[in-house]
Amino acid sequence: MKNILVPVGNSKNAASHLQYAVDFAKAFGAKVFVVQVYNVFTKAGTMIKVDQIIEHESLRLLNELVFKIDTKGVDVVVNCLKGDLIDTLELACKATDADLVLIEPRTTSIKDEVYLGKTSGKIIKQMDVPALIVPEGYKFSEPSNILMAVKSAIIKKDNVLQTLKDIKAKFKANVDLLLVKTPYHKKGDFDVKAELSSVIRKTTKTENATTFQGVLEHFQSHNPDMLCVVRRKRGFFAKKWEKNTILKKDFHSSIPVLVLSGLK
Repeated sequence: MKNILVPVGNSKNAASHLQYAVDFAKAFGAKVFVVQVYNVFTKAGTMIKVDQIIEHESLRLLNELVFKIDTKGVDVVVNCLKGDLIDTLELACKATDADLVLIEPRTTSIKDEVYLGKTSGKIIKQMDVPALIVPEGYKFSEPSNILMAVKSAIIKKDNVLQTLKDIKAKFKANVDLLLVKTPYHKKGDFDVKAELSSVIRKTTKTENATTFQGVLEHFQSHNPDMLCVVRRKRGFFAKKWEKNTILKKDFHSSIPVLVLSGLK
């Protein structure tokens, strides 16, 4: 893992989140790219150069944010980008060759009932780059027990487990697999092939209405310090993703959540 992208909003948790990103990057010797995306719609003939003003102010705030944290020798690059959120972040990921996107649950929302705000939910829902959701105020510590929860172990994409493998190897973490049989279960979903089997310490099978309910049922017995889920059409956040905002009553986590791109 060489490059980590960190989108930043205007939340009060921004400095804490960036510190986690730097600490995480330090362990890998990775570079951190801090970006803020803005979009301005102006009337024709506007005299004031709005874009330049916003860009200048955003860069100032980003540099102030970096100044507040301990960079620990990590190379931190800041940039302010104009455009559609997802399209711009995807271009930024390609330009920086990002291996991982670190996001905070709520970049702008201050509502206590919200787990993932509209912006963070949109990033998790629409981007294909692996993402790590870091709880607000969470201080970095090396994960030792990772719980991977899926309803299907079928893997069709190449290198889709690479981020999980990197984290496991770097921190010498144990990875346990939770296979959740839901009403959408199909024959072969629980066939764990060699690529996944080589990462897993032990496997638990359960039957629940949703993958999240399976996690709730087995969370204490596994006692993970990182949760790993999969992004797919009918994946972990399926119905919750119909709206970008995800409420705590539907899902919340007090530990970091690694979201891999779809296995299929």
